[in-house]
Amino acid sequence: MRYYKQNKRTYYFSFCVFIIISFLYFSCAQKESNENINNDYTVAAYVWPSCHDEPMARAYWSEGIGEWEMIKKGKPVFEGHYQPRIPLWGYKMDDDPLAWEQKIDAATEHGVNAFIFDWYWYDGKPFLEKTVSEGFLKARNNNQMKFYFMWANHNSQGQDMNAWRYKTDTTLWSGEVDWDNFKTIVDRLINQYFKRPNYLKINGEPYFSIYQIDNLVKSFNGLNGTKEALDYFREEVKKAGFPGLHLQIVGRGTHEPILFNRYKEYSEGKSVNEIISKLGINSITTYNWFASGTNDDYIKCAENAMSMQSKWDSTLTVPYFPNVSMGRDDTPRRPYIKKEGLIHYNNSPESFGAYLQKARDFLRNHPKQPKLIIIYAWNEWVEGSYLEPDMKWGYGYLEAVKKVMSGEYDKYQ
Repeated sequence: MRYYKQNKRTYYFSFCVFIIISFLYFSCAQKESNENINNDYTVAAYVWPSCHDEPMARAYWSEGIGEWEMIKKGKPVFEGHYQPRIPLWGYKMDDDPLAWEQKIDAATEHGVNAFIFDWYWYDGKPFLEKTVSEGFLKARNNNQMKFYFMWANHNSQGQDMNAWRYKTDTTLWSGEVDWDNFKTIVDRLINQYFKRPNYLKINGEPYFSIYQIDNLVKSFNGLNGTKEALDYFREEVKKAGFPGLHLQIVGRGTHEPILFNRYKEYSEGKSVNEIISKLGINSITTYNWFASGTNDDYIKCAENAMSMQSKWDSTLTVPYFPNVSMGRDDTPRRPYIKKEGLIHYNNSPESFGAYLQKARDFLRNHPKQPKLIIIYAWNEWVEGSYLEPDMKWGYGYLEAVKKVMSGEYDKYQ
């Protein structure tokens, strides 16, 4: 009996040691795998903060579930058309910290280490900000993820957001701001967000992106007024203890690089680089490929975007950060769009991964600039562009990021 008890204790002790060693081994292996994914790359995906309820959002979506209302309405417009899109994780609210814990874990384990939140300011107050303030920043693991803002300062058009409700092109809110609002915005950004340790900074400078520089220039009645506003922004950032502000602008152009898509008279006839120099812009990127022209074939659309990327690169006196996009299908929001208006041929995780590899190669060939890759998008479900898993591709797009950013294909370069 004593022999049996000793063996039993020995068995349990050995079993416990095995469990502990196994846990430590797999934890270290997972940590090593995650650390090897990106090396010194920042892979940042745009976040469209639309899937929650708030009073102003009821002007877009009335059911209390944010834009999930539109996504559920998706209908096929041709045979084999994948609508509605069905999220593998379910229809979770994006102001829920628990939902963000899941998103952050999935992102970081697959090589996405930063989020770019679309950030709005309408009618003297923030819009759709709860995704960040109540959701992402209250997730227990948010410190694992960098983030920064792209100020989506475009006008809000009702028909663009919900053609089911708005039959004509109705402007709900203007993206323009006055000086008082601008100063409030600057104070809010610095004190509520820039000072957070996981707000993305390069060389200590907080990153901040602006979607429509032309609308900002219109707000301040020209380039001189805009320079004064941006100089104020930079000085306030320095007063807060940062060495400066990294100002990033979203560029456009189907044939040639442009910064002013609208209100071209406010460019005062200056070239892209003259505007960059005048306003103190630090870098350029794009929101997605579709400003370079659309095509129903993903690869043709991508090649158009690669052509524009080359033009930006050869034109600019500041860094250009490459963008990698998925296909586009916004029929849930705009049900009048036909088959030829959708990017659906050759639209797959494998094709996306091939162009992500091109973005990585682009940065490898530009060793003096920060290694930042922009992905459209983390969750643009209503536009058919998302890394989040769904019921068609599963985790395919996230797996594509992991394979490329782990350097799996580098040996063939």
